[in-house]
Amino acid sequence: MADMTDLPRSWTLDEMTTRVAAMDGVRILVADAESGAPESAWGDMFVYDAGASAAAASAGAGIPFATIVVSDYPGFDTASDLDRLGVYRVNIHVGRDRFRDLVGYGPESSSSRRDEHDYREADRVLPHPVYAPQAWVSIVNPGPRTGDLVTSLLAEALAWSRRRG
Repeated sequence: MADMTDLPRSWTLDEMTTRVAAMDGVRILVADAESGAPESAWGDMFVYDAGASAAAASAGAGIPFATIVVSDYPGFDTASDLDRLGVYRVNIHVGRDRFRDLVGYGPESSSSRRDEHDYREADRVLPHPVYAPQAWVSIVNPGPRTGDLVTSLLAEALAWSRRRG
């Protein structure tokens, strides 16, 4: 597989992580052996409202409002082909109305429309390849087209997370 060097400059994983970590009131849990996460998830980041219980989040009881995934989950989530060099995906819970605004149809229709998308495409907001029915969107390597929108969506998702508290 090709790497991402032939695309317009996307944010690196470090740049994306720095942007998320700079958000006021955010806690990032990085999956690793010590967290009890399966090896296929090691390196993935789960983004929580810092006001939520740290114990609940680390025990998996809390629900992240966003994730940053760095590799495929064989047999489950491989549509974005994240095992390519330099490729990662930001996943954000946006709610049903915002999902419809972003992708042009509601999350309830996403399963029947899954084949309409190339989930490998970088710098484009797409329905999440697995969790679209729950109103999640995904962006492979955000960059010039989606960077500002991703930042806004993360802020909206954090606010939503705080409201449902």
